[in-house]
Amino acid sequence: MLIYFKYQRKPGCLLKELIKSIAVLGSGPAGYVAAIRASQLGAEVVVIEEEDLGGVCLNRGCIPTKALLKTAEIAVMAKRSKEFGIESQLEAKNWGVAVDRKNRIVKNLNSGLDNLLRARGITVLKGKGTVLSERKILVQTTEEVIEVNCEKMILTTGAVPLILPIKGIDSAGVITSDEALNLKALPESIVIIGAGVIGLEFAAMLGHAGVKVTIIELQDRILPNEDREIAAELQKIMKRQGIIFKLSASVTEIHKIEDGLIVTYSMGEKEFRHPCEKVLVAAGRKTNSDIFEKLPLTIEKGAVVVDEFMETNVKGVYAAGDLVGGKQLAHLAFMEGKVAAENALGITSKVNYSAVPTCIYTNPEMASVGMTEEQAKRAGLSVKVGRFDFRNNGRALTLGEREGFVKVIADQDNTIIGGQILGVDASEMISELTLAITLKAKADDIADMIHPHPALSEAIWEACGEILGKPIHKL
Repeated sequence: MLIYFKYQRKPGCLLKELIKSIAVLGSGPAGYVAAIRASQLGAEVVVIEEEDLGGVCLNRGCIPTKALLKTAEIAVMAKRSKEFGIESQLEAKNWGVAVDRKNRIVKNLNSGLDNLLRARGITVLKGKGTVLSERKILVQTTEEVIEVNCEKMILTTGAVPLILPIKGIDSAGVITSDEALNLKALPESIVIIGAGVIGLEFAAMLGHAGVKVTIIELQDRILPNEDREIAAELQKIMKRQGIIFKLSASVTEIHKIEDGLIVTYSMGEKEFRHPCEKVLVAAGRKTNSDIFEKLPLTIEKGAVVVDEFMETNVKGVYAAGDLVGGKQLAHLAFMEGKVAAENALGITSKVNYSAVPTCIYTNPEMASVGMTEEQAKRAGLSVKVGRFDFRNNGRALTLGEREGFVKVIADQDNTIIGGQILGVDASEMISELTLAITLKAKADDIADMIHPHPALSEAIWEACGEILGKPIHKL
């Protein structure tokens, strides 16, 4: 499909004018879903993207990390092959080949997204967009300047890695997740600052690939927003895998030396120095809001404030994804982008924030949805908890994956309000509990539902059975 620009030449400059009903600034998960949904509803849409289509998730986040985690997983399985009756040796690891494979996957998905948008008649402008007003964006491409005029605007500019104010943070060898995904060779050792989702996934990836990994975390536990019991068990597993944790520790300086770096950190009154080849800063991300600073948007704690319809305080301007704070998850951004587009076009729509799954692709994986046991108790709820270990699950044992457990939280009426899974393929299983919370299902519904056997999902069935006092394979 050809895209025609309606433009006019203005005195003194070469300036095209593009008129659309919906302008989407940013093409990450929130942006491209918003654009597609708006197009489905009959709107003329333009997407403005300075870098690659798909945003951080497709190009420097969700997809590339999972591709490299698969390489690390295969390395682990090669080392474990003897227990499955296969004699093999892991002779060498060519990380450059793994990165090339990752790049092919990203390129394939990026190209597919480009074709998808254009096939739907969505105009794609590659260039830097600057918001001039609630109805106007100036786009600087490599060839020209385009003035985009729109009826409604959806901001989805995402977030960028947070760089901490640490002395020596700009030293050679200090990297963010962006650079870590393009390492052509693995370092012998690395210090990861931050024990959140990003830090733990890179720790799993690099650790299983043979890198000596040390994680330094300011708080006294990993994953402070997740279930305490699940997080503690994951930490134990990762420690057995060789990952070193330094909790309640604060990095004060990074010093460059001839053959690497020295990380200075404090724990209580004591100071320590840790040598390493690389340092990965994984302490979170900050919103990318400088390109629309001319809009009088309400911003709190770095995030753009929106109402339940994803509209900002500026009428006709919507925002979605990482930009609005909360959980920085691609699948949540998908839904926020969809909701923003629908409301912008007159369809009342809201996001169900009570049923947002979180997945962490460590080995084993961790996934959660809804409330944790601690959160429910803090909210004054009296809860019932069902639990089932994978070491008692036949399918888990056949896979050689006995680590972890399922935990289901229900209220006194047996309505499921939360669930956590630590175990192989947790990211695939969590959808059953997400559906249960979405439909306000009771533990009775899951316990009475026939699950396939042998299957990992039987652990959810058993945990719901325990809530009712009738588990089958647990005393």
